[in-house]
Amino acid sequence: MKEETILKEEQVEETQAEMEETEAAVEETETNHDEDTSNVEESNSQEVIELKEKVEAAENKYLRLYADFDNYRRRVKLDQEASEKYRAESLLSNLLPAIDNLERAMQINPDNEQTKALLTGVEMVYRGILDALESEGAKQIEAVNNEFDPHLHQAVMQTEEEGVESNIVVEEFQKGYILKDRVIRPSMVKVNK
Repeated sequence: MKEETILKEEQVEETQAEMEETEAAVEETETNHDEDTSNVEESNSQEVIELKEKVEAAENKYLRLYADFDNYRRRVKLDQEASEKYRAESLLSNLLPAIDNLERAMQINPDNEQTKALLTGVEMVYRGILDALESEGAKQIEAVNNEFDPHLHQAVMQTEEEGVESNIVVEEFQKGYILKDRVIRPSMVKVNK
């Protein structure tokens, strides 16, 4: 029996040693597991933060691109509207020298019937051109006896006339034209001081 007791004590001691080793291993595993879990959690939280930053950066980039595209679309629309509104501008600019020449031709004094008939034809052509331009929104700038406006008039001379208020246009040398709300050519005028 003593032998059995010694064997059992040895087995108990071995079992206790094994239990102590197992408990130590379990504690070590738990510690490693806690460290691994905290490392995994730390690494996961770091990845989540990085992904959130990437998503935020992508959203910001998207919003900037969307705003840029929206601004581009608005600019194109405004350019198209302006182009449509002022489509006759280049035609008017090209016709102004011809209109000026027609006005000069109409200033002659006819001395016979043929010249009068020719002058009547020139006046009809002149009126036709002005009516066509007016239908497109072009108008002559009224200058004589109006107050000088630097946006509409170009003063090339000054004079001192009695009975006329200061800063009033007294003579027009070349007619000015306006297309809708844009000045194509200012009137060249003489202004009273």
